[in-house]
Amino acid sequence: MIHLSGFHAIEERIKSGQACGPLLAAKPGPRAKELIALALEHKIRVDRVGTHDLDRIAGDHRGIVLEVEEYSQAVNDREVSLESFLQSLQDGKLSKKKDILVVVLDEITDPHNYGAILRSCDQFGADLVLSRSWRTAKHAEVISKTSAGASVWVPAAETPNLRRALDQLKEAGFWVYGADMTGEPVYSKDLCGRTAILLGGEGSGVSRLLRECCDGLVAVPAKGHIDSLNVSVAAGIIMYEIVRQRASGEITDYRRLKPPKK
Repeated sequence: MIHLSGFHAIEERIKSGQACGPLLAAKPGPRAKELIALALEHKIRVDRVGTHDLDRIAGDHRGIVLEVEEYSQAVNDREVSLESFLQSLQDGKLSKKKDILVVVLDEITDPHNYGAILRSCDQFGADLVLSRSWRTAKHAEVISKTSAGASVWVPAAETPNLRRALDQLKEAGFWVYGADMTGEPVYSKDLCGRTAILLGGEGSGVSRLLRECCDGLVAVPAKGHIDSLNVSVAAGIIMYEIVRQRASGEITDYRRLKPPKK
Protein backbone atom coordinates (compact mmCIF):
# COMPACT_ATOMS: atom_id res chain seq x y z
CA MET A 1 0.00 0.00 0.00
CA ILE A 2 1.27 3.50 -0.82
CA HIS A 3 -0.08 6.81 0.43
CA LEU A 4 -0.60 10.02 -1.55
CA SER A 5 -0.61 13.19 0.52
CA GLY A 6 -0.39 16.07 -1.98
CA PHE A 7 -3.69 17.84 -2.66
CA HIS A 8 -3.22 17.88 -6.44
CA ALA A 9 -2.01 14.28 -6.52
CA ILE A 10 -5.05 13.13 -4.56
CA GLU A 11 -7.46 15.16 -6.66
CA GLU A 12 -6.15 13.93 -10.00
CA ARG A 13 -6.02 10.34 -8.80
CA ILE A 14 -9.68 10.46 -7.79
CA LYS A 15 -10.72 12.20 -11.02
CA SER A 16 -8.87 9.61 -13.11
CA GLY A 17 -11.30 6.92 -12.01
CA GLN A 18 -8.50 4.49 -11.18
CA ALA A 19 -8.89 2.19 -8.20
CA CYS A 20 -7.98 3.87 -4.93
CA GLY A 21 -9.16 4.44 -1.39
CA PRO A 22 -9.99 4.77 1.33
CA LEU A 23 -9.40 8.48 1.82
CA LEU A 24 -8.09 9.07 5.33
CA ALA A 25 -8.98 12.41 6.92
CA ALA A 26 -7.95 13.98 10.23
CA LYS A 27 -9.10 17.52 11.14
CA PRO A 28 -9.39 18.49 7.45
CA GLY A 29 -9.17 22.11 6.39
CA PRO A 30 -11.23 23.73 3.58
CA ARG A 31 -9.14 22.22 0.74
CA ALA A 32 -9.20 18.78 2.30
CA LYS A 33 -12.97 19.01 2.74
CA GLU A 34 -13.30 19.64 -1.00
CA LEU A 35 -11.37 16.42 -1.63
CA ILE A 36 -13.61 14.54 0.78
CA ALA A 37 -16.65 15.72 -1.18
CA LEU A 38 -14.95 14.70 -4.43
CA ALA A 39 -14.16 11.25 -3.03
CA LEU A 40 -17.75 10.71 -1.92
CA GLU A 41 -18.95 11.84 -5.34
CA HIS A 42 -16.77 9.11 -6.89
CA LYS A 43 -18.01 6.58 -4.32
CA ILE A 44 -14.64 6.31 -2.56
CA ARG A 45 -14.80 5.44 1.12
CA VAL A 46 -13.74 8.18 3.54
CA ASP A 47 -12.35 7.16 6.95
CA ARG A 48 -11.93 9.57 9.84
CA VAL A 49 -8.64 8.94 11.63
CA GLY A 50 -6.46 10.67 14.18
CA THR A 51 -3.69 13.05 13.24
CA HIS A 52 -1.15 10.68 14.79
CA ASP A 53 -2.31 7.96 12.36
CA LEU A 54 -1.50 10.17 9.39
CA ASP A 55 1.79 11.24 10.96
CA ARG A 56 2.79 7.58 11.06
CA ILE A 57 2.10 6.82 7.39
CA ALA A 58 2.74 10.19 5.71
CA GLY A 59 4.75 12.74 7.63
CA ASP A 60 4.10 15.59 5.18
CA HIS A 61 0.31 15.28 5.09
CA ARG A 62 -2.05 18.24 5.46
CA GLY A 63 -4.85 16.43 7.19
CA ILE A 64 -5.67 14.04 4.39
CA VAL A 65 -4.11 10.96 2.75
CA LEU A 66 -5.29 8.69 -0.07
CA GLU A 67 -4.41 5.01 -0.02
CA VAL A 68 -3.48 3.38 -3.32
CA GLU A 69 -3.10 -0.35 -3.89
CA GLU A 70 0.34 -1.89 -4.36
CA TYR A 71 -0.26 -2.77 -8.00
CA SER A 72 -0.52 0.93 -8.80
CA GLN A 73 2.97 1.71 -7.53
CA ALA A 74 4.25 2.13 -11.06
CA VAL A 75 5.99 5.43 -11.80
CA ASN A 76 3.17 6.27 -14.14
CA ASP A 77 -0.37 4.93 -13.85
CA ARG A 78 -1.07 5.13 -17.59
CA GLU A 79 1.51 2.63 -18.70
CA VAL A 80 1.37 1.38 -22.26
CA SER A 81 3.82 -0.60 -24.36
CA LEU A 82 6.02 0.98 -26.99
CA GLU A 83 4.67 -1.54 -29.48
CA SER A 84 1.05 -0.51 -28.85
CA PHE A 85 2.02 3.15 -29.16
CA LEU A 86 3.74 2.55 -32.49
CA GLN A 87 0.73 0.55 -33.67
CA SER A 88 -1.57 3.45 -32.79
CA LEU A 89 0.49 5.62 -35.15
CA GLN A 90 -0.56 3.35 -38.00
CA ASP A 91 -4.18 2.53 -37.36
CA GLY A 92 -5.11 4.00 -34.00
CA LYS A 93 -6.10 7.36 -32.57
CA LEU A 94 -2.70 8.89 -33.41
CA SER A 95 -2.72 7.85 -37.06
CA LYS A 96 -4.32 11.11 -38.22
CA LYS A 97 -2.38 13.39 -35.89
CA LYS A 98 0.23 15.53 -37.66
CA ASP A 99 2.38 16.58 -34.70
CA ILE A 100 3.43 13.93 -32.18
CA LEU A 101 5.83 14.36 -29.28
CA VAL A 102 7.67 11.61 -27.43
CA VAL A 103 9.84 12.49 -24.43
CA VAL A 104 12.59 9.95 -23.81
CA LEU A 105 14.27 9.80 -20.39
CA ASP A 106 17.77 8.40 -20.13
CA GLU A 107 18.45 7.49 -16.47
CA ILE A 108 16.46 10.23 -14.73
CA THR A 109 16.96 8.89 -11.20
CA ASP A 110 15.65 11.76 -9.05
CA PRO A 111 11.90 11.25 -8.48
CA HIS A 112 11.44 15.02 -8.03
CA ASN A 113 12.88 15.65 -11.50
CA TYR A 114 10.85 12.79 -12.93
CA GLY A 115 7.65 14.19 -11.45
CA ALA A 116 8.38 17.73 -12.65
CA ILE A 117 9.05 16.44 -16.17
CA LEU A 118 5.74 14.52 -16.14
CA ARG A 119 3.96 17.72 -15.11
CA SER A 120 5.44 19.55 -18.12
CA CYS A 121 4.58 16.61 -20.37
CA ASP A 122 0.97 16.90 -19.28
CA GLN A 123 0.86 20.67 -19.72
CA PHE A 124 2.49 20.63 -23.16
CA GLY A 125 0.64 17.59 -24.48
CA ALA A 126 3.37 14.97 -24.84
CA ASP A 127 1.95 11.85 -26.46
CA LEU A 128 4.31 9.45 -24.68
CA VAL A 129 7.03 9.37 -22.03
CA LEU A 130 9.53 6.61 -22.71
CA SER A 131 12.11 5.47 -20.15
CA ARG A 132 14.33 2.56 -19.22
CA SER A 133 12.85 -0.26 -17.17
CA TRP A 134 15.92 0.09 -14.92
CA ARG A 135 18.02 3.00 -13.60
CA THR A 136 14.92 5.20 -13.53
CA ALA A 137 13.21 6.95 -10.61
CA LYS A 138 10.58 4.68 -9.04
CA HIS A 139 9.32 6.47 -5.92
CA ALA A 140 5.64 6.61 -6.84
CA GLU A 141 4.53 8.79 -3.93
CA VAL A 142 7.15 11.50 -4.57
CA ILE A 143 6.59 11.40 -8.32
CA SER A 144 2.82 11.70 -7.97
CA LYS A 145 3.14 14.63 -5.58
CA THR A 146 5.85 16.44 -7.57
CA SER A 147 3.93 16.00 -10.81
CA ALA A 148 0.82 17.47 -9.12
CA GLY A 149 -1.08 14.36 -10.17
CA ALA A 150 -0.01 14.48 -13.82
CA SER A 151 1.33 10.91 -13.53
CA VAL A 152 -2.23 9.59 -13.87
CA TRP A 153 -2.75 11.36 -17.19
CA VAL A 154 0.51 11.09 -19.17
CA PRO A 155 0.93 7.86 -21.24
CA ALA A 156 4.21 6.15 -20.39
CA ALA A 157 6.17 3.16 -21.64
CA GLU A 158 9.25 1.38 -20.35
CA THR A 159 11.83 -0.54 -22.34
CA PRO A 160 14.97 -2.50 -21.40
CA ASN A 161 16.78 -1.17 -24.49
CA LEU A 162 16.50 2.56 -25.19
CA ARG A 163 18.82 2.39 -28.20
CA ARG A 164 16.56 -0.11 -29.90
CA ALA A 165 13.51 1.95 -28.91
CA LEU A 166 15.00 5.07 -30.53
CA ASP A 167 15.66 3.09 -33.70
CA GLN A 168 12.01 1.99 -33.68
CA LEU A 169 10.87 5.59 -33.33
CA LYS A 170 13.09 6.65 -36.23
CA GLU A 171 11.71 3.84 -38.35
CA ALA A 172 8.25 5.24 -37.56
CA GLY A 173 9.23 8.65 -38.91
CA PHE A 174 10.46 10.43 -35.79
CA TRP A 175 13.35 12.87 -35.67
CA VAL A 176 15.30 12.34 -32.46
CA TYR A 177 16.99 15.28 -30.74
CA GLY A 178 19.13 14.98 -27.63
CA ALA A 179 19.10 17.79 -25.07
CA ASP A 180 22.70 18.82 -24.47
CA MET A 181 24.34 22.12 -23.53
CA THR A 182 26.70 21.76 -26.52
CA GLY A 183 23.81 21.52 -28.98
CA GLU A 184 22.34 24.12 -31.30
CA PRO A 185 19.73 26.56 -29.93
CA VAL A 186 16.45 24.71 -29.62
CA TYR A 187 14.61 27.50 -31.46
CA SER A 188 16.74 26.95 -34.58
CA LYS A 189 15.47 23.40 -35.20
CA ASP A 190 12.26 22.36 -36.90
CA LEU A 191 10.43 20.50 -34.13
CA CYS A 192 7.12 20.02 -35.90
CA GLY A 193 5.84 16.65 -37.09
CA ARG A 194 6.99 13.51 -35.30
CA THR A 195 9.62 14.55 -32.77
CA ALA A 196 11.34 12.72 -29.92
CA ILE A 197 13.28 14.69 -27.31
CA LEU A 198 15.93 12.74 -25.38
CA LEU A 199 16.77 13.99 -21.88
CA GLY A 200 19.88 12.72 -20.11
CA GLY A 201 20.36 11.86 -16.46
CA GLU A 202 21.28 14.31 -13.72
CA GLY A 203 24.97 15.06 -13.96
CA SER A 204 25.78 12.48 -16.64
CA GLY A 205 23.62 13.83 -19.46
CA VAL A 206 22.76 11.81 -22.56
CA SER A 207 24.85 8.65 -22.76
CA ARG A 208 27.32 8.25 -25.62
CA LEU A 209 25.48 5.30 -27.17
CA LEU A 210 22.20 7.20 -27.33
CA ARG A 211 23.86 10.42 -28.45
CA GLU A 212 25.08 8.56 -31.54
CA CYS A 213 21.48 7.68 -32.32
CA CYS A 214 20.30 11.32 -32.31
CA ASP A 215 19.62 13.31 -35.47
CA GLY A 216 20.95 16.37 -33.66
CA LEU A 217 21.52 18.02 -30.30
CA VAL A 218 19.54 20.98 -28.99
CA ALA A 219 20.27 23.33 -26.11
CA VAL A 220 18.56 26.08 -24.18
CA PRO A 221 20.91 29.08 -24.59
CA ALA A 222 21.84 30.48 -21.18
CA LYS A 223 24.09 33.15 -19.70
CA GLY A 224 24.39 31.93 -16.13
CA HIS A 225 27.48 31.17 -14.10
CA ILE A 226 26.73 27.52 -13.38
CA ASP A 227 27.11 24.68 -15.86
CA SER A 228 23.54 24.10 -16.99
CA LEU A 229 19.84 24.13 -16.18
CA ASN A 230 18.18 21.46 -14.09
CA VAL A 231 16.95 18.73 -16.43
CA SER A 232 13.30 19.25 -15.51
CA VAL A 233 13.54 23.00 -16.15
CA ALA A 234 15.26 22.43 -19.50
CA ALA A 235 12.57 19.89 -20.40
CA GLY A 236 9.81 22.41 -19.79
CA ILE A 237 11.51 25.10 -21.89
CA ILE A 238 12.16 22.71 -24.78
CA MET A 239 8.57 21.46 -24.75
CA TYR A 240 7.28 25.03 -24.72
CA GLU A 241 9.35 25.78 -27.82
CA ILE A 242 7.89 22.72 -29.52
CA VAL A 243 4.35 23.88 -28.73
CA ARG A 244 5.19 27.44 -29.87
CA GLN A 245 6.51 26.24 -33.22
CA ARG A 246 3.55 23.99 -33.82
CA ALA A 247 1.08 26.73 -32.98
CA SER A 248 2.76 29.42 -35.08
CA GLY A 249 4.32 27.32 -37.82
CA GLU A 250 7.48 29.41 -37.45
CA ILE A 251 11.07 28.51 -36.66
CA THR A 252 13.05 31.44 -35.34
CA ASP A 253 16.83 31.43 -35.44
CA TYR A 254 17.58 34.58 -33.47
CA ARG A 255 21.23 34.49 -34.48
CA ARG A 256 20.17 35.67 -37.94
CA LEU A 257 18.17 38.64 -36.74
CA LYS A 258 19.74 42.07 -37.10
CA PRO A 259 20.12 44.10 -33.90
CA PRO A 260 17.55 46.89 -33.49
CA LYS A 261 18.54 50.32 -34.70
CA LYS A 262 19.55 52.78 -32.02
